[in-house]
Amino acid sequence: MDADKVFKALGDPTRRKLLDLLYQQNGQTLGELCEHLDMARQSVTQHIGLLEAANLVSTVWRGREKLHFINPVPLHEVYERWVRKFERQRLSLLHDLKKELEGE
Repeated sequence: MDADKVFKALGDPTRRKLLDLLYQQNGQTLGELCEHLDMARQSVTQHIGLLEAANLVSTVWRGREKLHFINPVPLHEVYERWVRKFERQRLSLLHDLKKELEGE
């Protein structure tokens, strides 16, 4: 995983919207994705290109249609590397606070 590419891709609200759209309905064409965005098709293509470069989106050709699919693996890797370790500490502190408040 190239974490810099993933964070760069996630840093833009349009790219996050594209991921949300693919989460809601995976396997959409460029035209279907463009229906939900107020920008030129070329701009959406550029955003999808950055998502592909970060391995957050993969594509499959079905005849003449190019379908876009979300790839959750890089997101899971970010979670494991950057979120989970902080979550564990916070949950441990909350557990300790609960025990103290309950007098255990």
